[in-house]
Amino acid sequence: MTTIKTLPKRAEVAREETWDIEALYATPAAWEQEAGALTRDIAGLGKYAGTLGESPEALLAYLRAEDELTLRLSRFMSYASMSASVDGRDAVAAAWRDRASGILAEYGSASAFARPELLALDEATLRGWLGREDFRDFRIKIERLLRIKPHVRSAEVEELLGAVQAPFASERGIHPALANMDLSFGTAGGEKITQGNVDRLTSAPDREVRREAWENYADAHLAVRHSQAAMYATNVRQNVFLARARRYPDAITASLSPDNIPTEVVTTLLDTYRANTPIWHRYWRVRRAWLGLPELREYDVKAALVDPRPVSYAQAVDWIAAGMAPLGEEYVRDLRFGLTEDRWVDYAENDGKRQGAYSNGGGRVKPYIFMTWNGTLGSYSTLAHEIGHSMHSLLSMREHASSVPRYTLFHAEVASNFNQAMVRKHLLAQARAQGDTDFEVAIIEEALSNFHRYFFIMPTLAAFELEAYRRIEAGGTLSAPDLIELTADLLSEGYGDGVTMDRERSGSLWAQFSTHLYANFYAYQYATGISAAHQLLERFGEDEAGARDTYLRFLKSGGSLDPIDALKEAGVDMLSPEPVQATFRTLEGYVARLEELLAQRRAN
Repeated sequence: MTTIKTLPKRAEVAREETWDIEALYATPAAWEQEAGALTRDIAGLGKYAGTLGESPEALLAYLRAEDELTLRLSRFMSYASMSASVDGRDAVAAAWRDRASGILAEYGSASAFARPELLALDEATLRGWLGREDFRDFRIKIERLLRIKPHVRSAEVEELLGAVQAPFASERGIHPALANMDLSFGTAGGEKITQGNVDRLTSAPDREVRREAWENYADAHLAVRHSQAAMYATNVRQNVFLARARRYPDAITASLSPDNIPTEVVTTLLDTYRANTPIWHRYWRVRRAWLGLPELREYDVKAALVDPRPVSYAQAVDWIAAGMAPLGEEYVRDLRFGLTEDRWVDYAENDGKRQGAYSNGGGRVKPYIFMTWNGTLGSYSTLAHEIGHSMHSLLSMREHASSVPRYTLFHAEVASNFNQAMVRKHLLAQARAQGDTDFEVAIIEEALSNFHRYFFIMPTLAAFELEAYRRIEAGGTLSAPDLIELTADLLSEGYGDGVTMDRERSGSLWAQFSTHLYANFYAYQYATGISAAHQLLERFGEDEAGARDTYLRFLKSGGSLDPIDALKEAGVDMLSPEPVQATFRTLEGYVARLEELLAQRRAN
């Protein structure tokens, strides 16, 4: 009889493997107390309505009250979402998350008067006030508000648009509840499949375990594909409605223009990606040859090419610290402190823990990292990625007041991918110096696994999303068969003749990404991030001191500069195809090295 491995309950995991959520609120009772205080203080915003143009002092009073509330809300929301992430079956945490969303909607409605009232002021007078020293920390925020003036509606309409945020978020809450709490994924290799361990099982050495895990996970999503399609179509329609309500020509422009990102950034990315897919086809072929398989199936794309080496959390911290040494002693010291002493990271594997990884700014208390440690190079890579986000948060928080806008996701994915690329460069140099071919192959494979997610899956999802929105904006529909077919077609472009597809299971990929697709036009930023990161890394080979100073300035700038401008100052032009081309050159270099090592292995 097969024994099914069970995971510990959340209460049973070691404290040192969990994050210091108590730094946000010492107890759940303290969070509950803050809930009441926030509700009261949000209602108090109404006293500022109609006063913003009376004097610069009156406007400052509102801006300071708003800033304090948004910071408190950030901490409040972080506590609720973090609690729900670590145990999706915790009904109390789920209720906290819903309550937090409701209070956030209250804030949106209560503060809705501010934007139209501010924008009704004489612009010359307002800009004159912005020149005062006491407006320094609010200057960027107001200037960006002026930029979207054509899309801000009347106070009445703004109040309504603020009020619909909570009901419009319903399907974004239903999907993770379905995926993390209600779906059952069966077993693979005698182990229960969960969101926390599915990546490990689909990369298992045993091909039958990989197949079972990949198929069962896909089948669970396919079993509810019609419900998932209805949820996603609802989300798309809501975003199209909001774009039209704010007088944008389409949803992608509405999503990108507040950060001053031209839509050409997305189309250039996708065009350049499609032009270079033969490099991916070449990789699939060398992978199939290396594994000695008659055909490469999708459950083989994560299979280890060499025997996996176990990696402890402590070892990963040492690797990351050594790899990031070019950024200086202070950067490495802060990094080590967060990863080892200050409990930034929740890496325990427990029942009910949701899939994936993320970094949370923690309401400026401290950065937090969510992940599941499984003792592989994949876990090390995830930690390197997320600590890039956390250090970005730390450095930008130190540099700017909370009223200065936080960096965008477009900024963020540069920092995370840069850390992975820099540590990888260090480890590859170490492996070659020691003549450790197996370790070199393992690191190249880690790189290609990361590229697969951020430079293969994410562009595919970005293309999927763009087409889905175009169909709805043209008056079309999004049924489950349509979405499955669209996804399978896009994947086949990247697989070419290198992967034998199971089209229906492959086509369920869209249903497996709740965070990425329910935040509209989110996925493409992973691909632009990895592209900018690799172009930045090239500069360290030319002038390390200059490159270090430039890159640290980029991190410290936070959201004070628009992402396109911040990267341009760092030497990367995201309006051109060059960053994407440069990253494909890096990918091609890894593939060529694998081909060379495979030839050597066969010769021996």
